[in-house]
Amino acid sequence: MIGSKRNVLLGSAIVLLSAGIITAAVTLVVHPRTVPVTVPEETAIHVTLDQGISSNQNRPGDHFEATISEPVVLNDKTVIPQGTPVEGIVVDARPSGHLMGRAHLQLALESMQLDGKTYDLRTSSAYRRGGDHKKRNWALIGGGAGGGALIGAAAAGGKGALIGGPIGAGAGTAVAYFTGKKDIHLRPEMRLEFRLNQPVIVDTKS
Repeated sequence: MIGSKRNVLLGSAIVLLSAGIITAAVTLVVHPRTVPVTVPEETAIHVTLDQGISSNQNRPGDHFEATISEPVVLNDKTVIPQGTPVEGIVVDARPSGHLMGRAHLQLALESMQLDGKTYDLRTSSAYRRGGDHKKRNWALIGGGAGGGALIGAAAAGGKGALIGGPIGAGAGTAVAYFTGKKDIHLRPEMRLEFRLNQPVIVDTKS
């Protein structure tokens, strides 16, 4: 009788022990241990654009998607892996003018998605400035004036140069107006570099 009770108690203990081991194993699988790591200020964040962005199509406040193109490694441990999705914002966007006014495009990163969590980012800006109009406009307007002078001189035996010059200049100005815009276009898969303006704490698997 005593032996039977001992066997029952021993069997119960084994069952409970087994259940405890299984529960602990399940707990470890469901809740892996994470270690917070601080990514310091000034850390370079390299991304590849997932979409095109341009100074004449986008406006300040527009969001864009990108992907981490180079892993962030601290103390030989990858903290932010390549392929991590990030979201950015258009800080400033100004289209090019026809005859004057350079295009501007300024971008920054706002957040990233890592292991199901969203991390806020505060970064420096990637800035682009469009080309100057002056040289091209002067060439077009001046060339138009010269052409007009030649036409005027040929038509009036030299006396029409004063008339033809202003006509040609007007034609050159029209060409410069319709063809002179120099907007900024960032194509998909273009690589950009940002730097953290403040540290970000990332949970990494131990």
